[in-house]
Amino acid sequence: MITQAEYGSTSWELSVHVDQRHGDESMKFKLRVQGDLHIGGLMLKLVEKIKAPQDWSDHALWWESRNCWLLKTHWTLDKYGIQADADLHYTPQHKPLLIQLPNMKTIKMTVGFSSVVFKTVAEICRVLNIRRSEELSLLKPEDDLSKRKKKKEKDPLLDDVLDMDVLSGGPGGKGGPMYSKTMMATYDPENGMPVSATSLWFGDNSLTTSQPNLPPAELAKMYQSLSLVDKTVINSGWLDSSRSLMEQGIHHDDRLLLRFKYHLFFDLNPKYDAVRITQLYEQARWSILLEEIDCTEEEMLMFASLQYHICKLTLSSEPLDYSNEPEIDEVEAALSNLEVTLEGGNSDRILEDITDIPELADSLRLFRPKRLTLRPYKEYWFVFKDTTISYYKNKEASSGEPIEQLHLRGCEVVPDVNVTDKKFGIKLLLPVADGMNEVYIRCDNETQYAKWKAACILASKGKTMAYSSYRSEVKNIQSFLQMKSLAPPPGQTSPNPEAMEMNAECFVSPRYSKKQKTKQLTARILEAHQNIARLSLMDAKMRFIQAWQSLPEFGIKYYIVRFRGSKKDEILGISYNRLIRIDMASGLPVTTWRFANMKQWNVNWEIRQVAIEFDQNVTIAFSCVSCDCKVVHEFIGGYIFLSTRSKDQNETLDEELFHKLTGGQE
Repeated sequence: MITQAEYGSTSWELSVHVDQRHGDESMKFKLRVQGDLHIGGLMLKLVEKIKAPQDWSDHALWWESRNCWLLKTHWTLDKYGIQADADLHYTPQHKPLLIQLPNMKTIKMTVGFSSVVFKTVAEICRVLNIRRSEELSLLKPEDDLSKRKKKKEKDPLLDDVLDMDVLSGGPGGKGGPMYSKTMMATYDPENGMPVSATSLWFGDNSLTTSQPNLPPAELAKMYQSLSLVDKTVINSGWLDSSRSLMEQGIHHDDRLLLRFKYHLFFDLNPKYDAVRITQLYEQARWSILLEEIDCTEEEMLMFASLQYHICKLTLSSEPLDYSNEPEIDEVEAALSNLEVTLEGGNSDRILEDITDIPELADSLRLFRPKRLTLRPYKEYWFVFKDTTISYYKNKEASSGEPIEQLHLRGCEVVPDVNVTDKKFGIKLLLPVADGMNEVYIRCDNETQYAKWKAACILASKGKTMAYSSYRSEVKNIQSFLQMKSLAPPPGQTSPNPEAMEMNAECFVSPRYSKKQKTKQLTARILEAHQNIARLSLMDAKMRFIQAWQSLPEFGIKYYIVRFRGSKKDEILGISYNRLIRIDMASGLPVTTWRFANMKQWNVNWEIRQVAIEFDQNVTIAFSCVSCDCKVVHEFIGGYIFLSTRSKDQNETLDEELFHKLTGGQE
């Protein structure tokens, strides 16, 4: 009973729901409190009233109507604005969550629902032994309920859920290592590198093993043709890194996708990153199989041959013995890397005169597309200097004025290649005031193509051929072309299709498998496989990732936006180094802006509009239609933050700077 004196005081009754265990019905308690009572005192008062023998240390107060955690225990009820009508929940901060990994396998893990998503992902990656957790994030699956209901019963990807709390010895992996033979690496606080070779703690970790390919029938159930608009729907599901799971409507036992969000992969090291490389390969593999990223028929066969090789090695590989492997001196390895970076080694010649910027001069063919015309390529004499291509009628005329100059800074470089047909073309999308101009350049051979394409890629970023990465870019292009070659190496006979023990249709997208007969497809995959048959398992995964990164649409996230002053919706593509304005009707790029040319960006949170200022007094502003502008703002800030990482940076990142760039002020 409440006395008359208590009625006259400044106290009031506060209702609190107590969640004991996940799935249990909550108990409701009423406490008489005053406004000057702090949150810590309220929780103490609540626990004393419950009188239940339970560990309440992980519990915290959640204010459902305000959608926020009351984590500042020194704040009073008055400071939080809590009054008698507030409905609070005393609930665990760590709850179980279903997480689908990039390899499409689902795990169950207890994670923090009160910490920001950035820290929650770091916690997940710590348990899974994935370095560089800042490159990943959580994505809400599509709300395609009609299709999901049909697939849910037969979807093999949801059948087996791996309980990580059991394997890791406690919630969140705090009780011990994930596997008895897969110990967490001990990191040196000085340099952030693992003290012992990761190869010694790989053990039987299933996350380092590639999953077998699905049968064609199961793959066909997952496949759906994706338009640019469909991709905008998928990309709108990324969670806000600066808010907690509960604040974004995620509850215990919900299902989220763990994916590499920022396609700027830093320091991929096979020695330490077996899990990270395998999961990255799996994400790339599924993006190819489900056609989330476009590729040509030739590229599809190249990816299929690499998948076949990886599957073959995975099934036949025995556990590797690293006991006799010599210890690697980390200091000497770091010095060697520094020497290569500074081009002090003997492998590459240093430019004697830094003012002498290299040039390219060669006879190439050019074509400018026009309506109702075929493609008559015409031969000219081309000269590539700085970031500009000049072309002349012939070599003798190169001492005079050029027919035209193509300024490549900020352009799009798209490969137009078919190695089998000896077609080596470069498609340039040059920015102009009213859009993009298309120019096609045709090279005669692989060597010529590699040199010119590498120069175009650097020029599009505002760099010349004097830049240190030019030679490596040429080598990467040549290696990529070699993998795309479907002809068997000299001296080898054509393979026997009967020799493939696996179904060839498992390694290509369902749409592509319908175009080829099984026997013909098998023969073509085996022919392409002969070019990469000697690669090791880890090298094959790295080659797959590098080939994936070479695709024109690699890493682009699409969003529907409305530019300031425009009367129609358009699509904005956000990549790791540029923004692309795309016409929604045709799907063709209109304008490209490079992050390297960005001076500043900000968000008007009142009208939810993003404004970006570039060099040469170029300013754009747009509002987001397919998602909140916070998602786009976070992508831009995240890429700018990740591009500043250096080799000598420790595992601990500047989280404050990351949240400053991606969180914003609302």
